[in-house]
Amino acid sequence: MIVVVTGMVGVDKKSYLQNVCQFAAEKGKEVLLCNVEDLMYAEAPDIPPGKILDIPMKRLSSLRRSIFKDIIAKARKAPNVIVNTHATFRWRHGLFPAVDFDQMRQLNADIYVCLIDGVVALHGRLSNEHAVEHSLKDLIVWREEEIIGTEMLYKGIDERIPFYCLARGAADETTETFYGLTFGGERQKVYLSFPMTAVAEIETVPAEIGEFRRVMKQFFVCFDPGDLEESYLPHRAKQAAEKGLDYVEVRKFGQDIRLDLRDVQQIERDINSQTYARDFMLIDQSDRIISFIPTLPDGRAAISSGVERELQHAHEAAKEVYVIWASRQAPSVFVTQTATKVFADVHEAIEFFRKTGRTRDEHK
Repeated sequence: MIVVVTGMVGVDKKSYLQNVCQFAAEKGKEVLLCNVEDLMYAEAPDIPPGKILDIPMKRLSSLRRSIFKDIIAKARKAPNVIVNTHATFRWRHGLFPAVDFDQMRQLNADIYVCLIDGVVALHGRLSNEHAVEHSLKDLIVWREEEIIGTEMLYKGIDERIPFYCLARGAADETTETFYGLTFGGERQKVYLSFPMTAVAEIETVPAEIGEFRRVMKQFFVCFDPGDLEESYLPHRAKQAAEKGLDYVEVRKFGQDIRLDLRDVQQIERDINSQTYARDFMLIDQSDRIISFIPTLPDGRAAISSGVERELQHAHEAAKEVYVIWASRQAPSVFVTQTATKVFADVHEAIEFFRKTGRTRDEHK
């Protein structure tokens, strides 16, 4: 199995993929991790750390081709390989590709994965660990460029190859998801749908949603929009502006991070449009959608317009659509007519999936 992993600067793919390899080893899978950046620096010891993109384009291309030649040779011998690279670079040379199509055809990867993360996490890592000048707008643009670049890459090589976009999540909690996608056999891929911003401050509801997410990840490979949550930022920016502040304070990596208010306001439209497009893409790369609709304190169903649109999109994409409707209020016809089946709680749903063979239960 050969897996090509892309992702923009600031995602910190290296440490994430090291954890994936360790998890795979615990499962009895030997995985060779080839970090393109490390190999390029090893090949050219005269280049100071962090300066490789400053060298002439001709040398950069020659250096890249040399180490990819070695990676291709290693991939023919190793049982499983992860190639950690980029699809694109944006630097002083402008935007340019980070791979060569002829060598990617020789590599003949089995799966492409574009690893992504939220703008707060990206900003935090770049501020703490890298001397990369950036605005929040830059991060939004770079992330989108990397996703589209990876999609164009795999389609240019062989569009029959699976391509997944995966958010790394907090504390690398998606390493098992990554393993399930790449080395874990035929476990079902599920998109988890649930209200987010609208219920974030309602007592007990976030905990119920968290339990739903935790349980589902025990039985399926889950694409979870909660692993990349940034839609709260415009709301935080509005609150800060009303208080007369020129910054938005958020907490990440155990520390308080201050974001410039104007920077956050500038990316509001980008956050909304990318969330809309990304969630539909995650549904399209899934086998089914499972939606959890919790109950509000007054007994009404906490269903958002976003969840309703996701259910409709999955239905129109001919996906299996399952809804866990926890409210005493009866679901509307717009839910029942698009749902494959409606359950009263998470336990009922899991029992159904077990009995019908829709989950590979590794926890018996």
